[in-house]
Amino acid sequence: MKSIAVLASGRGSNFQAVIDKITEGSINAEIICLITDNPDAYSIKRAVNAGIPAKVIDYRSFKSRDEYNISLCQAMKEINPDLFVLAGYMRLLDKKTAGEFKDRMINIHPALLPSFTGLHAQRQAIDYGVKIAGCTVHFVDEGMDSGPIILQRVVPVYFDDDEDTLAERILKEEHIALPEAVRLFCSDKIKINGKKVKIL
Repeated sequence: MKSIAVLASGRGSNFQAVIDKITEGSINAEIICLITDNPDAYSIKRAVNAGIPAKVIDYRSFKSRDEYNISLCQAMKEINPDLFVLAGYMRLLDKKTAGEFKDRMINIHPALLPSFTGLHAQRQAIDYGVKIAGCTVHFVDEGMDSGPIILQRVVPVYFDDDEDTLAERILKEEHIALPEAVRLFCSDKIKINGKKVKIL
């Protein structure tokens, strides 16, 4: 059985999707910790409800981004799970932290990478006029949303969509894609070859 730590900044619906799949037995893993940068995150309540310890590393309590990054990396080393899952974690990890946990950290992003990296990906897709959008689960590397892609799921974009309606449609697919990627990792069914991921 693999151990997982989840990083989340907000409401944690993707975190919940992973909890649910573990609870029903389709992922052979245990979530040993939630790490959040936001003491008001609803994801903390989800952790408490599931009996998962929550560690708050409040970004606002640090004098600099570097100090926060050092504290975060230290906490991650101490927890040291098999897999880190970024589920709505809204801060870009520094290169040192990304390198420290190479091939052991995955992220869900609400766009079909490599298009529309960074914040407001759904708005970027709307503004660009694409006809399909979706979500991507990828390994975290030193770049922004640039690591090897594990899974992608697609949704249509309608002419009268706005950022919120598209985000809602994509989120439903995120709740499928992220737990599936976690399941594959925990079943040793993922092989990384450069930028490509092979599902065994």
